[in-house]
Amino acid sequence: MRRTLLALAACSALPAVAAMNPAWTQPVEPHVIYGNTYFVGTKGLSAILITSPQGHVLIDAPLPTNAALVEANIRKLGFRVEDIKLILNSHPHFDHAGGIAQLARDSGATVRATPAAAKELHLGGDDADDPQHGEAPLFTPVDAKGDIADGTVVHMGPLSLTAHITPGHTPGGTAWTWQSCEGTNCKTIAYVDSLSAFSADNYRYSDHPAFVAAYRKTFDRVAGLPCDVLLAPHPEQAEGKTCKTYADAGRARLDEKLAAEAKKRP
Repeated sequence: MRRTLLALAACSALPAVAAMNPAWTQPVEPHVIYGNTYFVGTKGLSAILITSPQGHVLIDAPLPTNAALVEANIRKLGFRVEDIKLILNSHPHFDHAGGIAQLARDSGATVRATPAAAKELHLGGDDADDPQHGEAPLFTPVDAKGDIADGTVVHMGPLSLTAHITPGHTPGGTAWTWQSCEGTNCKTIAYVDSLSAFSADNYRYSDHPAFVAAYRKTFDRVAGLPCDVLLAPHPEQAEGKTCKTYADAGRARLDEKLAAEAKKRP
């Protein structure tokens, strides 16, 4: 019954979310980013495919209604959805994880995440520890393995992707780095989670000092990532930025949020 209620909540929330930002469902041509790394998402929401002869890795599957579009984009590039063997996630919100359940079902892929992210994926977004809990739409629960720690390297054939724990936007936020090559020229790709401090109206970051401290460590961690090419869950977030300037923008947003909370304190 609980899963049914979560699914109904996700379906009822979808029209409002799509109307809020039409770019989230706007198709774009799938394309190569560099080497064996491809963009298979929409104009406003990223889905990243990294390919190998032994199987592919997908990072993020945004919105339930985008799942079919992501699958069509993968096929348009000449790859098989059934060859996706591993699905990873930046953070477990509706707009970045809402399609994971379908992609996992259609591909048979394993979903792996941090313990905090796996908890929220299992709950379909209904996690009271999330700053946006109560306002972020729910989604179909995902059967995810919570075995990713900071520095974990996941392998798929010749692919090696390193996890960097980045709590803040959600407790289970994760950045991923890997190398893609064109001939002998290789670049390090950094897919970095959203860093913006957004919260439900009843949530105050200043009431959670340990979480704020972890959030500040996230900015330092992201600023130091290997980062020849920066990607983000919302493509426009990364435009014209390095990992350092991306982290600096997130730090400034958190400081603004804390200052606003201090002004409202009775």
